Amino acid sequence: MTTKVDLLSLLPTELEEYFVSIGEPKFRAKQVFTRLHKGERIGEITNLSKALREKLVAETLDTLPTVEEKLVSKIDGTVKYLFRLHDGACIESVFMRYKHGNTLCISSQVGCRMGCKFCASTIGGRVRDLTPAELVGQVIAAQKDISVSDPSARIGGIVMMGIGEPLDNYEQVVRFLRMLGEEGGVHIGMRHISLSTCGLVPGIYRLMEEQIPLTLSISLHAPNDEIRSQSMPVNKRWPIEELLSACRDYIKATGRRISFEYAMIDGVNDTPEAARELIRLLKGLPAHMNLRELISLFAVWLESEIYFLSAAIILFWGFCSK
Repeated sequence: MTTKVDLLSLLPTELEEYFVSIGEPKFRAKQVFTRLHKGERIGEITNLSKALREKLVAETLDTLPTVEEKLVSKIDGTVKYLFRLHDGACIESVFMRYKHGNTLCISSQVGCRMGCKFCASTIGGRVRDLTPAELVGQVIAAQKDISVSDPSARIGGIVMMGIGEPLDNYEQVVRFLRMLGEEGGVHIGMRHISLSTCGLVPGIYRLMEEQIPLTLSISLHAPNDEIRSQSMPVNKRWPIEELLSACRDYIKATGRRISFEYAMIDGVNDTPEAARELIRLLKGLPAHMNLRELISLFAVWLESEIYFLSAAIILFWGFCSK
């Protein structure tokens, strides 16, 4: 049985090779890339002949996510999407409006195997990685939906902080990041991208070598190994000092600040001593510190999974470097 081609996962040069391989001119690649990244499906691309559209529908995959459900905040217009993928799996994305622009938080895997105790994404473990098409497809599908009610609204930033660990899906994520900058696509600059990791040290070093000028975010959540290991199994493999060493090397090699995420858990890591220890730990690092208080421990049932909500209460910009 012939394997179908996932056109939305291909970069423009790869699309050119594909069209040449089926006897079509190279310029078809630009036509298809642009239209797919606007949210059109192969059968809707009317500047292709009917015969070619039918051939492509038969030989390629339709991997654009579809909106299964969406929740809209009455407070600030934030939109939470439940996307269904072509194989029936579901993931989440969140569209957020800010004065400085609109940002989409996307998922990188179906489920997660990192085992962080404060995160519901890991309850069912990792099911599979997302493809580049499913990564960029979240941006395309959300933009298409938002544009219906607000044609002027544009997604200008992406945070990879949804379901899954991005560096555990390294190859696909990097391909997706390269795709974002392509002309004719969603075209979001790397300085408007934030990638969050729980601390996969080898992945941080690999990302460092890519020289992609995004913002690296580290889910720290504790000032020492004893506390961190209780809720984040990854810390037993790569403890804090090893993680911070990688962060220092990353900053030195890329010239980019790192953002540290810290969810304050009542009676666990939110004491005055923990704060002092955290300052000592990160002192001298050019970094942003994002402190979040877990104010909600109520559950929202969605597709038989529990998602715990948290809210950001304070943001210290560069306090660690002072």
